Formats: sequence, C-alpha cells, structure tokens
Amino acid sequence: MLLDTRSLILFDTHCHLTDAQFDADRDAVIQRALDAGVTRMLTLATDVTSSRAVIELAERHPCVYAAVGIHPESVRAASNDDLAAVRELAAHPQVIAIGEIGLDFYWDKTTADLQQKFFERQLELAAELDLPVAIHDRDAHEKIIGTLQKFAPGKPRGVLHAFSGDIAMAQSAIALGYVVSFGGPITFKNNKHAPDLIRALPLEKILVETDSPYLTPHPLRGKRNEPAHVKLVAQQLAALRAQSVAHVAAQTTQTALTLFRLEG
Repeated sequence: MLLDTRSLILFDTHCHLTDAQFDADRDAVIQRALDAGVTRMLTLATDVTSSRAVIELAERHPCVYAAVGIHPESVRAASNDDLAAVRELAAHPQVIAIGEIGLDFYWDKTTADLQQKFFERQLELAAELDLPVAIHDRDAHEKIIGTLQKFAPGKPRGVLHAFSGDIAMAQSAIALGYVVSFGGPITFKNNKHAPDLIRALPLEKILVETDSPYLTPHPLRGKRNEPAHVKLVAQQLAALRAQSVAHVAAQTTQTALTLFRLEG
C-alpha cells in the first residue's frame, strides 16, 4: 500500500514535458503533479527545437522550469549555429540549467568524438553563464568523470541524471561538486546495486526525478511516466535509507533549490 504523500513538497528535477506523448493532456499532467505535491518540475531539451519548446512551456506554467541544450543523441544533426542558439536561449529567466548534455555510447558509438566536442563546448558554456548542467551518461562512466575532472576547478556545478554508476563514481562526482539523481529504476526489483549505492551516499547529494515519459517506476511499469510519479521514487529512496518520506522529500527539494538557485 502506498503512503499518503499529499502533504509532501517534491521537485521533479528531470522530465521531458514537451515530449509528444504528452501532447493530448500536457496541462492535465502538470496539474496532477501539482496535486501530488510536485511543486516544481525541470523540463529538459535535447536540441534547439526542443529548447525553444521547453521555454514556451515554462512561460505558461510558473511551476515549470527549462533546461536548454543538445543531447548526445542529437549531435549528428547539430552545428556550431545550434550552440550559438543554445547560448542565446539560456538567457531566458525560466532557464535554470544547461541540459540535457553528456555522452551516450549505448545507442551510437560512431559519434563518440562529436559527442565529446558538444559535451565540452556546453560545459564551457555553462561555466561561462554560471548555470548548472544536467548530464546524460549511458555506458560512458569513465569518460564522463574524466571530462568533469578536466574542467576542475573551473567546472560548472550540476547533476548526473538517472545515475547508473557505482559508489566510487558517485563519490568522484560529489568530490567535483556534483550531485546525483535517481528515478524509476531504483524501484525495479532487478536493480540489485541501487540499495547499497543509495545507502552509501549523503542524502544532501541526492535528487529525485522521473525522466518522464520514460522509466516509469514500479508498480506502474508499462504505463507512461509523468512528474506526479516522482513521489514513488521518493518513497523508495526513503525505504532504502530507512528514513521518513517527509525527510527525503524535504532534503531532496532543498538540494534542488540550492543547485538551481531558486527560492524556497
């Protein structure tokens, strides 16, 4: 039986509200999140077109913030003009991060060098603009950490979203000034490494997210994910750490507010 989370205040720090899966009921999805206590949502872009779209959505909903950037899966079609466009869009007041950026060697290793170029250019941009970054990492753990270490001490701050690395990687990221974020996969029964990882990390270095419409948490797997479901992630995080959901919700929200420089 699920705990009553209606009194919690939560921050879904990574979702994709402009995804086509939300076209039929986007406003209702946002309202359901608010009704569930998810008072803030960060919706992220994957290219210039979606960067414009997340800003437009954030303009219409004060509870929604935007991140602009070029995803590693989008670099093949990207150009220097796109980087210039991201720079311009990042000046919008509802933009609180550069993202989703990073490396993905699962889907396409042939663009590895190009991915690295766009990753580094956007890290440089974030440092210049003093904005945090939201980092995508799939099958690229060593390269991600190596790149972040390369930028220290003039690094941007940020979050490793949907964290899938080990304890050593998380500790390395934290030492560089980053935090890590967890979503639906920590609720999956076959995720054997999540409990030890989550117990080993300081709660103040952890965020919660949905990555909706993807990575739907148990017991809703098979259905479209949405920001309201971040409460299930918070519940699992609390259960694994033997802490109250209220404490986990309060701390992860405060960490997000600090990272993104938002008022409580």
